[in-house]
Amino acid sequence: MMHDEIDMGEGSAGFVLGSGEVAVLLIHGLTGTPTELRRVAMGLAKAGHTVYVPTLAGHCGGNADLQATGWRDWYESARNTFVGVRRKHEHVFVGGLSMGAVLSMYLAAEHPGQIEGLLLYSTTLRYDGWSINKLAFLTPLLMRIPFGVHLCSFEEKPPYGIKNERLRAIVERQMKEGESSAAGLLTMEGVTVRELHRLNAVVKKCMPSITTQALVLHSIEDDITSRWNADYVERKLGGPVVKVLLDDCYHMITVDLQYRRVIELSVDFIQQRFIQQRSIPRPLRQEYRQLA
Repeated sequence: MMHDEIDMGEGSAGFVLGSGEVAVLLIHGLTGTPTELRRVAMGLAKAGHTVYVPTLAGHCGGNADLQATGWRDWYESARNTFVGVRRKHEHVFVGGLSMGAVLSMYLAAEHPGQIEGLLLYSTTLRYDGWSINKLAFLTPLLMRIPFGVHLCSFEEKPPYGIKNERLRAIVERQMKEGESSAAGLLTMEGVTVRELHRLNAVVKKCMPSITTQALVLHSIEDDITSRWNADYVERKLGGPVVKVLLDDCYHMITVDLQYRRVIELSVDFIQQRFIQQRSIPRPLRQEYRQLA
């Protein structure tokens, strides 16, 4: 799907909202879909920004489609959209949910000085939330033995990252009926889990070199990834970090009970960062980017 020559990924799930000067690229999570970011995208567009939400390679299809791709394919999907957005907009923010937050950090590492700020929602560097099997920490070790990757899989279970019971019931029905373009996949096979571990290992090494300012939002009740993930980002990122811990929601903070708060905090962060950039004289702005 293309929008004015901007690559939005395969199929029709990706979308663009708004028409403002400032662009925001939002990246969905692993086994997820652009739909999980639509509410936040609508809020950011209403605030006057242009929001791009592409579909990552292998997503919005079946498990076979996802297993045929790896983390470099997912990253390339996000990068392709970013390159197109960057050609069209001088000011670009990048963010994402869960693994999308991890990909956002890698984009910042690979394109220093080109991203105004990062919006990191429920960053997933390890699965350690309260609903995750307590033996999940053994997964990386199991994958090192022959055929171990075929013994590992991750199946979505209630509450599916959603505290809102009404929304949870809708998402559960969609996943069980195979509506992957709307609700994502119900299971994640070992080869995909291995790719996520590989991505996380690469990004962890890059984090100290990332000087882009970041907004880190995480639920203290996250059922998939504990607040350790947000704390780790706060400690390891090389740039300024604004961390806010949310209550009354689970992992999917962009659609759950506190999604309006996510929008509010994101809009404020973008506005403050944009004002900072506008206060720097244009001749010095490029020099600032090169030093950032």
